[in-house]
Order: sequence, then C-alpha cells, then structure tokens
Amino acid sequence: MTKRIAIGLITLVGIAACGGGGDSAADDAIRIGAIFDLTGPTADIGTHYAGGIRGFVDWTNQQGGIAGRPIDLSYQDYAYQVGRAEQLYSQYVESGVVAFMGWGTGDTEALRQRIVDDQIPFTSASLSHILGDPAEAPYNFLIAPTYSDQFFIVLDYIKEDYTTRGGTGRPTVALMHNASPFGLSPWQQGGREYAQSIGVDARAFEMPAGATDFTAEVTRIRQFGAQYVVFQNTSAPAALALRNARSLGLEATFICLNWCANELLIDLAPETTESVVGSMPFAPISAEVEGTSDMQAYLESEGVAPEEMSNAFTQGWWTMAVMAEGIRRTLEGGLELTGPNIKAALETLTDFDTGGVSVPITLTPEDHRGAKGLRLYVVESGAWRPVSDFLAVEGDR
Repeated sequence: MTKRIAIGLITLVGIAACGGGGDSAADDAIRIGAIFDLTGPTADIGTHYAGGIRGFVDWTNQQGGIAGRPIDLSYQDYAYQVGRAEQLYSQYVESGVVAFMGWGTGDTEALRQRIVDDQIPFTSASLSHILGDPAEAPYNFLIAPTYSDQFFIVLDYIKEDYTTRGGTGRPTVALMHNASPFGLSPWQQGGREYAQSIGVDARAFEMPAGATDFTAEVTRIRQFGAQYVVFQNTSAPAALALRNARSLGLEATFICLNWCANELLIDLAPETTESVVGSMPFAPISAEVEGTSDMQAYLESEGVAPEEMSNAFTQGWWTMAVMAEGIRRTLEGGLELTGPNIKAALETLTDFDTGGVSVPITLTPEDHRGAKGLRLYVVESGAWRPVSDFLAVEGDR
C-alpha cells in the first residue's frame, strides 16, 4: 500500500465507522444520505472521493452550514455491493434525508426508479450517460462529463494524434474496461458507434474482477494490433495492466478515463506511467487555481498534506458543493426543503463556477449532464501535466 492510499484510508475509515456526521441532534439539520466504497473493489479511489464529500460537509459546517443550518451526513461503506446499496438507500430515505450522494454505476442505475418514486435528488460518482437524461433519470444529476462524453473526447484526440504522427489507415483502439456496468458504460452508451463513425477501429476487452494479472488480456490486445489502449477502470487494475503491457513489450499509447487518471496511478506504478494520457474532468488538488484553495486549507487543518490526496478528493468535494448549492438556493428562496424543490433549484444552475477546477456547471430541466468538457493531462517526470485547455463535446450525442 502506498503512502497516499494509506493516509486516505486512515483518515476516512476512522471517521466512517460511526456511520454519520454533522450535528444529528439539531432540529434544523439538513439530512443527507451517502454510500461509499471504502473496502470494496473500487476503494482505491472510492476512499478519496468519500473524503472529498465528508471534507466539504465538515468545512461547510465550520463556516456555519448552509443558510445557517448544519449538514447532517449519514453514510456507510457498502463495499460496492448493489444489494447493500439498495438497503442503505431505503434506510436513509426512511430516516428523512432530503438528498443522496451515491457511488457506483450498477447501484445508481438499479436505484434509478426508486429515486424517482421517492423524489430524492441524487448525485453520484457514476457518470453513466443515461443518468444525465431527465427523461430517463429525472432526479439524477451529473457534475462531470459522462463516461461516454469522455470517451468521445479521447477518441477525437486519438484520431488527431494518429494523423499528426503520420499514421495511415484507421487507428486501432482497445478499451480495457472494468467487468461491470461502470466499465461498459462508455462502450455501450454511444462509444462503439462513435468510434466507427470517425474511422477508428475499436474493440472492448474486459478486465476480470479481482484479477492479479492481465497478461492474457494484454496478449489479445497485442494480437488485435492496438495502437492505443484506453482504460475505463480504477487506478489499481489499470496500474497492474500497465505493468503487464510493458513487460510484454506492447508499444501503444495508454490513456486513462476519469477514475484512473489520478495521482494514485503514478504511486502504484511509477516505472510504467510515464507518457500515460489522462482525461481529467477535475484538476488535481495541487493545481494552483482558486477552486482548490479551500480544500488545501481544510486538509492542512486536519493534519493531512494536500499532495497525499488525489483528484478523486477534488471530485467528491465539488460534487457535494453542487448539491449544497441547490439546497442553498432552495432555502434562500424561502421554499420548503423537499426533493422537488431542491431538484428545481439545481436546474437553475448556469455556469456555476468551480474556481477553475472544472468547466462551469450548468443544469437545466432538459439536461442534467452538467459538464461537457475536460482537460487532457500527461504524466511527465512522475507528475500529471496539462496538455490541453478544456476540450468540449461537440453537438448533442
């Protein structure tokens, strides 16, 4: 276990054991439910994301809460188990939460209809494209580009990069994906068709859950002739696959989507990550932009060096910040704090400023995909360096 992961686990598991936060005794507390993966297969980045959500809540309460009311965050580790997620969701809704912070794609999609029935505004770490469509998921809100939008942007980058390098014919792309709805989301929700439409030969390769070696998968990718390998997975399995690819001599450009484009990847495989490209909807916490200053100060006040947390912390912090903004607008508008009122307030966000951490967030009644752009980074000398300004999805895909 690396130092960064260890500190994240110490910080979060210690506080997660109580299963709640805030001032639960306060009659005017704003009750919010959450599920985190702290011990399951995506805990490598789930721990840091959970820390960002809890950190924002703690920091906000230190500032006096939202419109003078404290946030009471009830949360538990669900270890990436869909059944456990459904159980905890029911438990927290019955206890009176007015909003919910989710995690995985499988559980968020499984809860979609219940969220509608309960009228609970729901933001999640899942960026499944369908969850941003109000016609399909009216109470779900996405604060980062969907997995599909990220894949579209990366495919455009690959096409341009291939041409710039003097490539002829069609570039070949392997999508190495987590064995779950999360892993397949960008492929099944438009990615396969978009690759074909722009002249890219793409094929999906599953990364078996719990695997300790991906040699067989990398061998098939080499036989396919992949010139580019895109990971739709978390940091730990992507790092393992990179090691396998390097040991087998696979000459390809490696690209990480959201959940492995982070500092953890470098920590886990420093010898193999040089020149890896990453799609980052949220800047690393070390970025010198206005939107990281409060996070940095908060972590330092808690005795944690900001560089010990990944951009998953940044993403959790700002995802919670957007939900808090919807709640603030509801209260300051003199409205009762109900799910429908919070939903309507969130749908008024126009160019919500994250201080340069991400593109401005816009949510409307017709579109809950709040962000359509991201920066591309590359690993240089053991650190992520931006290589693009914000790149946006063109048109409505």
